[in-house]
Amino acid sequence: MLKDVNYRSDRTFALDMDQNDHLKSFRDLFFIPKNNNGSDSIYFCGNSLGLQPKNCKTEIDQVLNAWSKRGVESWFESDASWINSHSTLKESMKKLVGCMNSEIAIANSLSVNLHLLLLSFYRPNQTRYKIIIEANAFPSDQYIVKSQAHFHQYDVNDTIITISPKKGKINIEYDDIATCLQNHGHQTSIILLGGVNYVNGQVLNLKKITQLGHQYGCMVGFDLAHAVGNIPLNLHDDEVDFAAWCNYKYLNAGPGSVGAFYIHHKHHSSNLPRLEGWWGNSLDSRFLMKDKFDPSYGAEAWVMSTPSQLNYAALRASLEIFDMTTIEDLRQKSILLTGYLEYLIENLSNTDIELITPKDRNQRGCQLSLKIKNGKEVFEGLINSGVICDWREPDIIRISPAPLYNTFEEVYNLVLILSDLVSK
Repeated sequence: MLKDVNYRSDRTFALDMDQNDHLKSFRDLFFIPKNNNGSDSIYFCGNSLGLQPKNCKTEIDQVLNAWSKRGVESWFESDASWINSHSTLKESMKKLVGCMNSEIAIANSLSVNLHLLLLSFYRPNQTRYKIIIEANAFPSDQYIVKSQAHFHQYDVNDTIITISPKKGKINIEYDDIATCLQNHGHQTSIILLGGVNYVNGQVLNLKKITQLGHQYGCMVGFDLAHAVGNIPLNLHDDEVDFAAWCNYKYLNAGPGSVGAFYIHHKHHSSNLPRLEGWWGNSLDSRFLMKDKFDPSYGAEAWVMSTPSQLNYAALRASLEIFDMTTIEDLRQKSILLTGYLEYLIENLSNTDIELITPKDRNQRGCQLSLKIKNGKEVFEGLINSGVICDWREPDIIRISPAPLYNTFEEVYNLVLILSDLVSK
């Protein structure tokens, strides 16, 4: 149970919190980017690209060494046995997303996986053809659903329904989704939302949304790019139909790393159509080279191509670190870190900073999104001061303290710099 903390604005408080942090040693497992003077940068951009685990090179070198010494035989005879390397990754991953082993697969990239999943789950007809997304969904998600509508020869303007916050509100509320379904649910085939919104960091209630969507006969899926490794998930128990995510943000698997996806087990034996490839064939018969597809059980049947063992190695490096703790423990620290950042910002005087991330800690993850007067200048000032965060047009700075490697003192130092910049 998370205990409430009485935050203070002095550096001693931050140092005491770091000293008593039982997760503090995890920072030493990552490379911290350096400033020009050789000091550690303040890296608050794990929502865009997580830091490199120090064991990453070792994991990749093991693959390279096996390849150099045994070549193709490494698929079956190397110490790691490449042919089964996905198994250990799935054991670690399923604890982060809350599902059965058979419900996840690690392959492809996020956008590719969303397209493949929609080819199976988006089955439009004359009465059900609409797709519901949030108005400020990540651009790729918008491109995906629009191109799926085009692919099925539907009018995009009629097919794609977007959910926006009420007038005067910043974040989507459950009632907004309920109202949208009251108006369009009977014509809706798919609901596809971001589990954590990339702009404002809002966490949606996946269980309630899934239950509501199912009441209207809709398939419900989520883009979890900003959720996995950030917040605890229970995809199986929440009965989410499908989901996909990348692994290079909070999961620290490297730029453009291999993605992953989830399909609820109730769909494993269904008649859903899918695109099929050799690697989705059952391992028992894969190398018999038959012309008839013999599907693997579960989500693995949706995998198509031979996976990159180098990408797997980078992901394994990070998951080994996650296996040393629990997503629940990380979440507890994350709530404290983000709460401290919010407290310090709100206690700045004479500033025009607007927090557009929900104040309720159950409705946000690591990220706080700020609107600031002259925001681009402030952002550039942060970068020049050794703070790595990110900018989203037209006026948003995103700051994400990641519990695996960020500290309370870093939060304190960031706000000192921010205070100086906004008071100029």
